[in-house]
Amino acid sequence: MHASTYIDDMPLRRRRFLAATAVVAALLVGTAVPADAAVWWSSDRWGTWSSGGYTLYNNIWGSGYGPQTIWANSATNWGVWANHPNTGGIKAYPNSTRYIGRRVSALGAVSSSFNVSVPTSGVAFTSAYDIWSSDHAHEIMLWMNKYGPVGPLGSLQTTTSVGGHTWQIYRGSNGANQVYSFVRTSNTSSGTVDVRAICQWIRDRGWFGDVTIGDVQFGYEITSSAGGKDFVTNSFTVTG
Repeated sequence: MHASTYIDDMPLRRRRFLAATAVVAALLVGTAVPADAAVWWSSDRWGTWSSGGYTLYNNIWGSGYGPQTIWANSATNWGVWANHPNTGGIKAYPNSTRYIGRRVSALGAVSSSFNVSVPTSGVAFTSAYDIWSSDHAHEIMLWMNKYGPVGPLGSLQTTTSVGGHTWQIYRGSNGANQVYSFVRTSNTSSGTVDVRAICQWIRDRGWFGDVTIGDVQFGYEITSSAGGKDFVTNSFTVTG
């Protein structure tokens, strides 16, 4: 099932009509879209939309998944309704992405802020950053909160404070790339992360060199959300 609506320079009455139509269509197929989501939404597995330097991805990439609808008031205020079965394995990583394209030594002051409203029971997921080297050989995950039976890849290396938060830091490989997982020692629904400090800390350990940082992504790595759950990004920005 695919449902996608894009609205740009339209009269207000026309915008309200299309938004209402989107809500009705979503309800008919058993999904949920907020009534004020008047910019874009999609139930397509690979639905994408770009605005203001950010790209939203529905990104249902796992197996055994259920229905999921992504919606956006803007590229930095968006969310998903997801109804993935209560089984193991990651089903999706809906996210907002901004590309950096600078080496670690030339990053300058790069930071990101987020604020989310997420379910805390009957689910298995993490609200997480996914920061990639441009060649996709290195992946930095920052777990800001986690609920249910989920855990990071690799083995625990240390516990330390860097980038504005205190983390348990894991290192491993998924067979395709190196993964560095920074798991916050306590859950938070909002905050600011110093991206440059995180990348420099990893470089100082010798885990990678002066790599080019590509995508900075933030979203929800969802394993299960049976019955349908709402994951809302109230705000997300990358600056610097």
